[in-house]
This record gives sequence, C-alpha cells and structure tokens, in this order.
Amino acid sequence: MEESKLLLLLLPVLLIQAGLMIFALIDLIKIPYTNGPKWMWGVIIVVVNIIGPILYFVVGRRNY
Repeated sequence: MEESKLLLLLLPVLLIQAGLMIFALIDLIKIPYTNGPKWMWGVIIVVVNIIGPILYFVVGRRNY
C-alpha cells in the first residue's frame, strides 16, 4: 500500500519532467540558433532531468 501512495506522489513530478523535456526538445529542433551547439543542449535536456530543460529555456535560447 505504501508503494502505491509513493507512486501517486511522484506521478505529477514525472509528468512535469516529461512535458518539459518534450517541449524543450521540440523548441530546440524548431529554433535556428542557440547559445552553444544544439547537440550539447539536446544532451543537457535529456540527461539533466528537470533542471536541463529549464536551463535551456533560461540560458540556451537566443531571443533574436
């Protein structure tokens, strides 16, 4: 019973993580230029769970 409660608590975090990663990867593919190589940002987005996509949106995107 305890394991099912733990899974229910982790489910929103896992959904947020998956959503951020998918959104960041789609944006990375669409945008022509980034701050640094695109392959590096792809690795950071996928490997560094929740922090990676946030770092990409804060640091990796060029706004021009």
